[in-house]
Amino acid sequence: MESTQTDYLPILMQMGLAVGFVVLTIIASSFLGPKRKSLNKDKNFECGVESIGNARIPFSVKYFLVAILFVLFDVEVIFMYPWATNFKAMGLEGLIKMFIFMTILITGFVYVIRKKGLEWE
Repeated sequence: MESTQTDYLPILMQMGLAVGFVVLTIIASSFLGPKRKSLNKDKNFECGVESIGNARIPFSVKYFLVAILFVLFDVEVIFMYPWATNFKAMGLEGLIKMFIFMTILITGFVYVIRKKGLEWE
């Protein structure tokens, strides 16, 4: 199955349309939106509660570690979707490759569990 550069044209068109929509929306909102500024409007605001103290409170490294691990394993699972949709077409070779991929994934997961990377203190 060979592909040419013209096969990528619909993808490039959709990406261009998406980027164009975002840029057009941002530009249109800056021209059409209200431009009233006030001291009360420019204050930091969160959930209807006035901010007290410094906003730069340090977070635990565990929080970021769990977030990064979630994204890592989530993205790896996304790679399984194309394999699942073309399971029959890939045959035994695809099954072996997915077995290798899952072995690496599970090895990483076991490593994280043994290092207690997902436990909260």
